[in-house]
Amino acid sequence: MLWAAAGVTTLGFLVALEIAARRYGLPGPVTNQVREVIFPPKSGFLLYASMALMTVVLPWRQRFIAAGAAIAIDIAFLTVRWALGIKVTDGHPFGNGALWVILGCAVIAVTRRTGPERVLLLKGAGLGLLLVTGRKVGDTWLLITSKTRPAVLDQYVATADHALGNPSWLAGRMVRATGPIGHHLLHYVYAQLAVAAVVVAVYQLRNVAAEGRFPSHHLVRTFLVIGLLGPAIYMIFPVVGPIFTYSADGGHWAAANLWPDTPPPIGNPHHMPYDQITPRNCMPSLHTAWATTIFVHSRRGPRSLRFAGTFWLIATLGATLGFGYHYGADIVAGVVFALTIDAALRSLAHGWDRSGIQLVTLGTTVFTALLVAYRYLPTQLAEHAWLSGPLLLAAMGSVIYGYVRNTKLWEPKAAPVRQPESQPEPV
Repeated sequence: MLWAAAGVTTLGFLVALEIAARRYGLPGPVTNQVREVIFPPKSGFLLYASMALMTVVLPWRQRFIAAGAAIAIDIAFLTVRWALGIKVTDGHPFGNGALWVILGCAVIAVTRRTGPERVLLLKGAGLGLLLVTGRKVGDTWLLITSKTRPAVLDQYVATADHALGNPSWLAGRMVRATGPIGHHLLHYVYAQLAVAAVVVAVYQLRNVAAEGRFPSHHLVRTFLVIGLLGPAIYMIFPVVGPIFTYSADGGHWAAANLWPDTPPPIGNPHHMPYDQITPRNCMPSLHTAWATTIFVHSRRGPRSLRFAGTFWLIATLGATLGFGYHYGADIVAGVVFALTIDAALRSLAHGWDRSGIQLVTLGTTVFTALLVAYRYLPTQLAEHAWLSGPLLLAAMGSVIYGYVRNTKLWEPKAAPVRQPESQPEPV
């Protein structure tokens, strides 16, 4: 019943977004997803990662069959496109096979499976499709933010960012100093964040096929909820980022050409009109939020996975700031946003208790206070940076501390083995 309700709700949400996108003359998430059954997909890596996530419900033999079928279908698509002289200029030449396999498993679940096997295979296919569809939903949300929010609040955030030392300007100069190698590495990390999430999720879900059920809480749940709720904040707090507001990349819409060499002056911030193309997707930084959840959920894995989670978090922070996509204030808000959502989902799985309610309340309060301060007190934050900067970091640190403390309390503890009582020896 719960999965059916979730499926109906998701379908209704997708239809609503499709209608909203059509109002602006553009295809929505459903249309874009259906096109990738035949046409070159936007991200072949994401489709294969989604298929890998789906295969956690299959035994090893069927996993190899699924991978082989996906590769064979992609080879067939490549052959047909080559024969017809079709060149792939937007997207990847592979990935259709992975989508076909996911859809095929859903059909097999309905037509060839019964009972718990059907339910488990449908859950696996649904999880893989949700990850793919989540990307399409995000693209549609970004379109809506650019069309419905003609003014942006970048000047407010840039002014408040003085309290944190303008980290985007510093990181931008550092990335530029690394040359093309550092730039390409960070760009790859930034673009393939969902693939990194799948690696951690596959480890968490590695025993699903053997146990016949999913764990009560895992990374994919948090990942999807962050992607669902984050764009709603974009509608409330539209920001395009320093590279579009304070550099030549913003064209005639930019307030000045300062990034990353000269921090913007502290003045009187105001709403700033911007084009209807650039997404207002900065506050909070969802890339930071997702990288934070990858880091958190990799902590219980082997050393290699923990190292990968740490690397992805550091590299993502470097990319979001160093490419001028986000302000430091976005990063602080993104960390609080991620930990609050993950704490709420953990509490939902663990059972709501006093500590869980307090942590979610704290995170929600801190996040709201950050947005209010960025909007209504940016000049005061900038003029008293020696006080406001540590306060902003302390507010974020309080949520981090509460999250770490609570998750340790929620972790299952091994019960001591009871020793058998010794029997008196016969006389």
